[in-house]
Amino acid sequence: MLEPATELTGSLKVPGDKSMSHRSIMFGAIAQGVTEVSGFLEGEDSLHTLEAFQAMGVRIERGGDGAVTLYGQGVSALIPPNDPIYLGNSGTGMRLLTGLLAGMNIPAVLTGDVSLNGRPMRRITDPLSRMGADVGTAESGTPPLHIRQTKQLCGIEYTCPMASAQVKSAVLLAGLHANGVTTVHETAVTRDHTERMLRGFGVEVVVDGLSASIRGGQQLNATSLTVPGDISSAAFFLVGASMTPGSNLLLTGVGMNPTRTGVIDILTLMGANIQITNQRVTGGEPVADLQVIGAQLQGIHVPEKLVSLAIDEFPALFVAAASAQGETIVTGAEELRVKETDRIQVMADGLRALGANITDTPDGAHIIGKRLLGGTADSCGDHRTAMSFAMASLISDGPITVLDCDNVNTSFPGFSQIAGAAGLHIVETNAG
Repeated sequence: MLEPATELTGSLKVPGDKSMSHRSIMFGAIAQGVTEVSGFLEGEDSLHTLEAFQAMGVRIERGGDGAVTLYGQGVSALIPPNDPIYLGNSGTGMRLLTGLLAGMNIPAVLTGDVSLNGRPMRRITDPLSRMGADVGTAESGTPPLHIRQTKQLCGIEYTCPMASAQVKSAVLLAGLHANGVTTVHETAVTRDHTERMLRGFGVEVVVDGLSASIRGGQQLNATSLTVPGDISSAAFFLVGASMTPGSNLLLTGVGMNPTRTGVIDILTLMGANIQITNQRVTGGEPVADLQVIGAQLQGIHVPEKLVSLAIDEFPALFVAAASAQGETIVTGAEELRVKETDRIQVMADGLRALGANITDTPDGAHIIGKRLLGGTADSCGDHRTAMSFAMASLISDGPITVLDCDNVNTSFPGFSQIAGAAGLHIVETNAG
């Protein structure tokens, strides 16, 4: 339950980047030597990935406050898990782990919660099959995934039919242990954490425009790395502060990977005042502090070239659009319909229930900004839609109840406390 709020102020640090946390565990677990990770996101999604490698015999120690030490002994030391690997709500964990295990020829069953077990997986099983992998799905092409032993995979040249870092990464990780070279061509720029972090572990990855190539048979060597703050988690506060005159909020240590900063570009086009300061590089990834001064946002037609660079941030951006003067048009975002939920539908239904003027389309939405009335919005168990509806309390004249919020901890443990300290009037209840 959220009472109306007016501004966000102060300074805060968001949790570690979820995408990088997954990869730090996967790569440290198969590397040779001791890998030390700081800033690891101790949320449910990334902890499921950590538990998966413990189940495959990797010694992993947690030191608290995001410190993780992995005692890697190379690929050959991994053992097949005795039980199905449960990945909760994590599409990233499931798709990347499938590519990795298929390439390493380790039999396993991967499953998840109701939401994850309804998500499309043929987008990875089809290219992996072309490489020689044997990965079974349910009849609908969804999990559970059954990875069976087969002969060594062969590298392929593959063009992704959709802009998806998860598909690209799954194929590249399978290629890491395949014969020959594996090349993935994309239709648009997607996040490149896999390519960057593999280089940090000593692997040669060749990137040429929208193509990435990896030669099979390379060994990962242990390293130390720091996971920066997750810009997808920062996005809720970027939106909340940007759209409320009177806000003055500092977000420290946010990852600024250029394949992830679409949310800043889009908000800036809408008239947001976001100042990027204290820029530095940590573990091969750019990091900065973000000072946000509140303003009245303006509606825009979001450039499609920015959509893939902000795909996870669109639930929050829909709220920004609901606050903006004039009309905001989103197109080319059909990938939102196959996330943890159909995020276009869930955000449109929820914002309409709160009084917004929003029309959903097959690949996006048309939103005309106005003050919200308040009411009840159903997040449908999706962490990003839940946190986005919470930010809507900043532009609402009445209280907002957000239903089915338990999954917020998958990506942002402590969200309610941090948001409350910044200015939201938020009360958690057992009603979900």
